[in-house]
Amino acid sequence: MNLIILALAPVFIIAIYIYIRDKYEREPLINLLASLVAGVVITIPVIFMEKLLSIPGEGFSGLTSAAWNAFVVAAFTEELFKFIALYLLIWKNKNFNEKFDGIVYACFVSLGFAGIENILYVTDGGLSIGFIRAFTAIPAHALFGIMMGYQFGLARFYPKERPRRIFLALLIPIILHGIYNFILMSGHPYLLFAFIPYLIFLWFFGFRRLRQLSDRSIYRRFSSK
Repeated sequence: MNLIILALAPVFIIAIYIYIRDKYEREPLINLLASLVAGVVITIPVIFMEKLLSIPGEGFSGLTSAAWNAFVVAAFTEELFKFIALYLLIWKNKNFNEKFDGIVYACFVSLGFAGIENILYVTDGGLSIGFIRAFTAIPAHALFGIMMGYQFGLARFYPKERPRRIFLALLIPIILHGIYNFILMSGHPYLLFAFIPYLIFLWFFGFRRLRQLSDRSIYRRFSSK
């Protein structure tokens, strides 16, 4: 039970923070719960698709194998299903009435997925893995969600930019997620040395996006009164 609590604690801490950052009109709790559940549910097709995509990569080795598994097997599959869940849940939802809402829902979908993934890792690897992932993998999934939700929110409210924003909502998280995985999977000492700086970059980039839409949302609301 302690391992489960450790696995899920960072998920709920980040979820509460994102909920609080939605300063003007917070989303219905039932919608946020549905987003978390959707993130949990997509782990099933993700597992099957990752196994399928692993087959072509069996003949690769070294950095080529790491790149295939990092970008195609893991990042592409996971971000694709997060995006599908996000689109089906909120694109036509009446509560999706602010650009910042894209970030909120994308983060909750990502955190639902990250929670199940973390339980699997922690129950297998123990407390040390739980503590490490609490400060690395879980926040990273949330930050990928921020990147997706940022573009997704802009796509919803700027129809002329919609095709490009929708494309970026999927592409940017895949690239960032793939780089994260590749650094770890490569096992290359120079790349591993860059892991902490890369995490710092993700935090900086993610919080900048978070602040941009949060502040714009508040400004638009109050300036319209």
